[in-house]
Amino acid sequence: MEQYFSATQKMEQEVMFPSLLRGVFPQQEGAAPAAGGHADLYERYQLLKAIKPMVEKGLASVNDQNQTSTDSNTALDEGTDSNLEERLSHHVNGLQQVLTDLTKNTKALTRRYSQILEQINLSEEQSSS
Repeated sequence: MEQYFSATQKMEQEVMFPSLLRGVFPQQEGAAPAAGGHADLYERYQLLKAIKPMVEKGLASVNDQNQTSTDSNTALDEGTDSNLEERLSHHVNGLQQVLTDLTKNTKALTRRYSQILEQINLSEEQSSS
């Protein structure tokens, strides 16, 4: 999780002009394919920014909503107790994979943004010569 937060913080610090990412599509290396397959890096940046607060906040709001239904059913079924560890392991593995994918996407986006800035700087240097 720390790698995700670090990558997200770096992206937020480096990407000063997200509009430069419009019409730029992810390179294959390090970037997981977008769900629709046609999202440019600007859309991906917006998605990564929108996901960050949910990850930071965690499931606190979901737990708050479910608290009332949990309180009314304090007795647990024995059948659900037997597979709690297995279910938890499944969800933790899923969360770990999602965070790994988010981290890869965030790092790839930040790297691509840096490349775009380098290209802009090179073209400005060439045009001023």
